[in-house]
Amino acid sequence: MSWYTPTPAPADLAEQVVCGWTAAVSGTQRLVPDGCLDVLYIAGVGIRVCGPETAPWTFTLPPDTEAVGIRFRPGSAAALLHTSLAELRNRRVAFEDLFGSASERVVLGRLDDTTDQRARLDVLEDLARELRDDGTDTDPLAGHIGSALLRSSWSVGDLADAASLTERQLQRRCNDAFGYGPAMLRSILRLQRFMARARQYPSTPLAGLAWECGFADQSHLSRECRRFADQTPTELLAGEAPDWHGGAPLFATRSDVRNIQATSSDSSEESAA
Repeated sequence: MSWYTPTPAPADLAEQVVCGWTAAVSGTQRLVPDGCLDVLYIAGVGIRVCGPETAPWTFTLPPDTEAVGIRFRPGSAAALLHTSLAELRNRRVAFEDLFGSASERVVLGRLDDTTDQRARLDVLEDLARELRDDGTDTDPLAGHIGSALLRSSWSVGDLADAASLTERQLQRRCNDAFGYGPAMLRSILRLQRFMARARQYPSTPLAGLAWECGFADQSHLSRECRRFADQTPTELLAGEAPDWHGGAPLFATRSDVRNIQATSSDSSEESAA
């Protein structure tokens, strides 16, 4: 899809941002859930915050509408936005709804002052720095949970045990950090794992890819593709952008969740409550 161009995140934003992107949108486009949150600017429309999705969604804009955005890593945006991502699940909201009209006017003025897409991306990256510096600490468990689920399909119970949390505690922290619980996150990341594996090994049969990526069988893969993309696996791979994240991993951390019990800092307090 030549209309969409991902750009690597600056080194100082690599913990929070998976990539930036520019686009000249034409016609109707379909997006598949990936656990990320985007802050984007659409020329003539304004600044929007696109929360994490649990189903495919399509949008249509006039031909060659210019847009630019930054894609936050799964689990990183809640602290920057000072809100639980469960409040933004399956929603696209105006920037002013989260930060007020005065803040929106400042950022929008900077974006409207240039027609250069790279300069607009610089403005949004500066915004990400401001949000990071003004934000609270990211839940340290989020990146580890996401990284573990991206690599393999944990059961919710095993994941909670490995993190020294009850399943209810794990559910709450995932809802806040990702916008939904660990079972939904597992399904979304498993499909992302399938798409990445298919790009890397395009000649591998679907049944083999399904098994390698943690699906019960090819039928399970097909159901999940319908659920999250409203397409068959073949249709999804044929129509998907080469790489929505520009080759960058979704998660900055590679630690296994078995080694991060210490990041569950409030689990003992909650258990005693």
